[in-house]
Amino acid sequence: MGQNGSARAGGDAAAALLRAAIIGAGPSGFYAAAQLLAVAEPEFAVDLFDRLPTPYGLVRAGVAPDHPKIKSVTRAYDKTARHPRFRFFGHVELGTDITREDLLERYHVVLYAVGTATDKRLGIPGEDLRGSHAATEFVAWYNGHPDHTGLEFDLRASHAVVVGNGNVAMDVARMLALAPTELEATDVADHALEALRASGVRDITLLGRRGPAQVAFTNPELLEMGELERADLEVAGGELDDLSAAWLADQDRTAHRNVEILQEYARRPRSGKPITVRFRFLASPVELLGDEEGRVRGVRIERNAIAAREDGTLAARGTGTFEELPAQLVFRSIGYRGVPLPGIPFDADRGLIRNAGGRVCGEAGGVGDVYPGEYVTGWIKRGPSGVIGTNKKDSQDTIGRILEDAGAGRLNAPSRDDVEELVAERAEHAVTWMGWEAIDAVERAAGEPNGRPRVKLAAWEALRDAARTRA
Repeated sequence: MGQNGSARAGGDAAAALLRAAIIGAGPSGFYAAAQLLAVAEPEFAVDLFDRLPTPYGLVRAGVAPDHPKIKSVTRAYDKTARHPRFRFFGHVELGTDITREDLLERYHVVLYAVGTATDKRLGIPGEDLRGSHAATEFVAWYNGHPDHTGLEFDLRASHAVVVGNGNVAMDVARMLALAPTELEATDVADHALEALRASGVRDITLLGRRGPAQVAFTNPELLEMGELERADLEVAGGELDDLSAAWLADQDRTAHRNVEILQEYARRPRSGKPITVRFRFLASPVELLGDEEGRVRGVRIERNAIAAREDGTLAARGTGTFEELPAQLVFRSIGYRGVPLPGIPFDADRGLIRNAGGRVCGEAGGVGDVYPGEYVTGWIKRGPSGVIGTNKKDSQDTIGRILEDAGAGRLNAPSRDDVEELVAERAEHAVTWMGWEAIDAVERAAGEPNGRPRVKLAAWEALRDAARTRA
């Protein structure tokens, strides 16, 4: 029987189905699953695997707790999960519980949608001092990711510096600045809520190497910063140079509006709020400074100026002028990289699975060097760019390649169809969609008395125990 209470199909109908395994249950994985299931000819059966017992990827573990509207996209994913040709195998890890070879023996299509799981480093002296962290770790910690619940962030610090000018950097700054009352109605992990309530952070600097015209913020996220209950805003280095002003004239509305918002923030008078959030532009960290106990005490920065490259694009160039910023907490948020999967071609320079238009390929690339039946979608295909919805178009492009290959007889040729038996043998802790629904019910019930959407189960064993309550 299928996980939704009915068998997929029997006899000749089952033989006619093309079987697809998708690795990664985040937005890219769900969009790809929905698109494959919507294909009328040939028909696909889709199994969605994830190493976590819970679905949704960064929608659950990356979207800020105070952004519930963004998380509502999971309703569409739930609709996909109700399809009779869909199965979910959570808490099953590729490379540990099952192998690439296991999948290729059983599926016509294996689609990797694992995202970019680690951060880019600054590559400067002092980066490994205590108090220096990846933004990805902090985000996973406050969102209750079971790999990160044991991390410690010393929020007794008074000064924090967040390096980066994208939405994740701004999420980190905003989470540090939110009042407890603004957090208590969210699904922030309980351990993080307790620590943030007691936080001593009073000065937060968002550090960008380029100017306000080049920020990667979205307009709604930037506007939110102006509505913080207990934080005043400052803007340093926010004036437009001539090169940036000319460059901005050719940019989209988002870039223009970001500059307008930042200019309005620069004009605002202080109102006496206890926290300051500062946008500091045209400055690059060159060293993290430590104290005698090996903890961060400051950031040495170099002031930058915007310069034109030979091809006409703009870059930030150091001016040779340096200063120090006090900081006991530093978060880096300058980009993300994928992590290699066992046996799957990986482009180490780009931090992505090597692919040609979504087809996994070897070093030569192109049609002549593709791996039949293996595909990639999402950030691990193109790099960490765009918003959640961007992955829908990206998945459509990859599904188009799959359908081309199906029509041309270029898919993988599996030799067996015993996935449930394989999972039962290798991963007795595996979580079905019904198991996830049991976790969901426990979390929602825990949040209801306090008007919260849920209280997340953030420990591996607690998640496994909750999943076992529904067979």
